[in-house]
Amino acid sequence: EQHVVKCNSCNEATPIRNAPPGRKYVRCPCNCLLICKSSSQRIACPRPDCKKIINLAPSPPATVAVPTVPGMCRVTCAHCHDTFLFNTLNNALARCPHCRKVSSVGPEFARTRSIIFLIFGLVVLGIGIGITVGTMQSAVEKGGLYVVYVGAFLVSLLLLLRSLYYCAMKTSLIEGPI
Repeated sequence: EQHVVKCNSCNEATPIRNAPPGRKYVRCPCNCLLICKSSSQRIACPRPDCKKIINLAPSPPATVAVPTVPGMCRVTCAHCHDTFLFNTLNNALARCPHCRKVSSVGPEFARTRSIIFLIFGLVVLGIGIGITVGTMQSAVEKGGLYVVYVGAFLVSLLLLLRSLYYCAMKTSLIEGPI
């Protein structure tokens, strides 16, 4: 994208946008537009008939305005070790924007979810075993009870597998607030 245009009548450059990040515009007394680093303190005009050295006052560093969001932290991905921003107030898993893999931010979230799914899995398994033992005699007459047995054991298996998933999940590290 173009930041400067050249005038057809006077042949001088004029900025049409702000300078690119890390750069700034300076106008020489001979009317030459100079582009230099933001940190430059002295620059020289490149025109052969000028060659003037211009001393620049130190400009304040350009700060990028990052909106302060409560709970926003810098996080290091457990998979690719790259840093990204994540809101820790969301009780959710973090998907790294670089490698697109999912990890837990801090060990508490994955551990808590693993325990919750383990408890629910064991409760449903206990209910399934209780229903199976309690209705074993009736199942011969009523074939629909086999569907209930299979359903209870499948639900408990899925809950226990989800618990194992959270148990084995990698944990991303919180570097600190932004």
